[in-house]
Amino acid sequence: MKRISIEQFDDRVDSLYRLVIIAAQRARQVNKPETRPLVPTRSQKPTMIALDEILEGKVTYRTGESDEEDFFD
Repeated sequence: MKRISIEQFDDRVDSLYRLVIIAAQRARQVNKPETRPLVPTRSQKPTMIALDEILEGKVTYRTGESDEEDFFD
């Protein structure tokens, strides 16, 4: 099993909370049968696949007021 540390994500996300949210959302997507991983991986676990994709820079996120407004409406 591949060892992943939080320090590896320092240049990818600005907070640990955001990393957890992004990885959880992507893992949910990966868990669907019609979705394929964006990077080659040996893991079969959706959470590890999502973290690998974030490390490789294949998964990005957006922040801003428009996202918050859409969420709270």
